[in-house]
Amino acid sequence: MASPIPLTTADPTRLGGWELLGRIGTGGQGVVYLGRPADGGRGPERVAVKLLHAQLLGNAGARERFVRELALLQRVAGFCTAQMLDADTAGDRPYIVSEYVPGRSLRRLVQEEGPRTGADLDRLAISSVTALSAIHRANVVHRDLKPQNVLMGPDGPRVIDFGIARAFDTNATQTSQVVGTPAYMAPEQFTGRVVPATDLFAWAATLLFAATGRDPFAGGPLPAVMYRIMNETPDLGALPGPLADVAAACLAKDPKARPASEDVLMWLLGERDKHARPGTAPET
Repeated sequence: MASPIPLTTADPTRLGGWELLGRIGTGGQGVVYLGRPADGGRGPERVAVKLLHAQLLGNAGARERFVRELALLQRVAGFCTAQMLDADTAGDRPYIVSEYVPGRSLRRLVQEEGPRTGADLDRLAISSVTALSAIHRANVVHRDLKPQNVLMGPDGPRVIDFGIARAFDTNATQTSQVVGTPAYMAPEQFTGRVVPATDLFAWAATLLFAATGRDPFAGGPLPAVMYRIMNETPDLGALPGPLADVAAACLAKDPKARPASEDVLMWLLGERDKHARPGTAPET
């Protein structure tokens, strides 16, 4: 996570049993603070505290998404995300406390140190799809996988920010809203459809960013981004042959033609025929 910046006069200094030390991020849903146990209380030395934006307190939909994020975090294996530690979603200032993961986002790492290559890129591909596979085993689809939401922790990448994630065992794969970050959205997201294979499209685009330092579909107004996602295949030349093959499969325009995350993992680990492409994901 980013280094904290000082609290403003509008920021709280304490939430529940947690003292807030500084801001480490902000987004559409809330502000993330660096915290620690207050008054010498027990707990990790450092935590991340996500507080729902004050302007969203009266928004029933925003509160519902916040509660859903908590529920999904509790389902996902701790090794692949920032593990949830505490929460209060019913009070006047809803917040979620999670493990603090020291490290930069993938986007910041690439911006500061350049594209990933060789063994670094291979490790990123395998560890990030391992996390994605665990998320899918928990029957969760992330819906907003992108370089900003991959934290490069000391023990491997962690996928964060489940604010718009969905459980896909609740027949909730069709939504009335188009959600996500446009440059990393799969074609079906523009019509409100979300399936586990949606995350594989974003994973491949994220991997391509890691290898090039460029967002593969970004640039220009939203209609131009949508057109590229729906109709064009980005240049995969920066990826070595095996990674290029699996990325091409994951970037299929039809989600039914994309592999499942576990198939991608097996393929990258060499447990599939070296000349075979990953199998396609089952329909949900």
